[in-house]
Amino acid sequence: MQVIISAVLMLSVMAVFIWGRSYWVPVMRKVVGDRTTADVIEQYGVESRLRLGRYFSAAGIQYPPESVTFLAVKETAVMEVWVRSDTAPVFIHAYPVKGLSGGPGPKLREGDRQVPEGMYSIAGFNPNSSFHLSMKLDYPNAFDLKHAKIEGRDEPGSNIFIHGKSSSVGCLAMGDSAIEELYVLVHDIGSSNVEVVIAPSDPRQVKLSPNPDLSWVGPLYTEITNTFSRYIR
Repeated sequence: MQVIISAVLMLSVMAVFIWGRSYWVPVMRKVVGDRTTADVIEQYGVESRLRLGRYFSAAGIQYPPESVTFLAVKETAVMEVWVRSDTAPVFIHAYPVKGLSGGPGPKLREGDRQVPEGMYSIAGFNPNSSFHLSMKLDYPNAFDLKHAKIEGRDEPGSNIFIHGKSSSVGCLAMGDSAIEELYVLVHDIGSSNVEVVIAPSDPRQVKLSPNPDLSWVGPLYTEITNTFSRYIR
């Protein structure tokens, strides 16, 4: 009986740790104090830059680069990092996306669990994320807001992040080691020099099929396809 009770208690603690992060992490932050992006860079910068340096060295690119593009594919759960250049972009590394929700198709409203699709930028850093570290995307951007207004969608959703850990609802969960590298990379080159493109599937491999009920998705998918076509390994 004691063994059963101990096992139940352990499972309960694990459940709270994994699924209760949004509750206990803010409490912990109040106790230990908030950290800044400078704190994060001091803590993870050296090791992350060593790992990043190996990726960039293998690609023949000096670190840090001037600008990068993140290509995220929902179907295959992969996010590629490319360096933009005046000639041909250079592939740097592919990160597995360890957690995402929803299916093909853009995000339309709050609570639909969809990962957005489109062309985004990094709107800010969150060194105190409940998911280790996170970077906020500018969803909904002007394009998303325009079509939400046309369709009368008052709550298109918000707070979409690239973050750590391995679970997510509407965001891209990259795992802790990967988010440390990505956070440091974006910090080192400046968030304004980062483009994030999210596609339902890889348009370099298969033609994207928009929902016929959403007339604006066709042109969006054309733009996504044209962007992906510049990044060939």
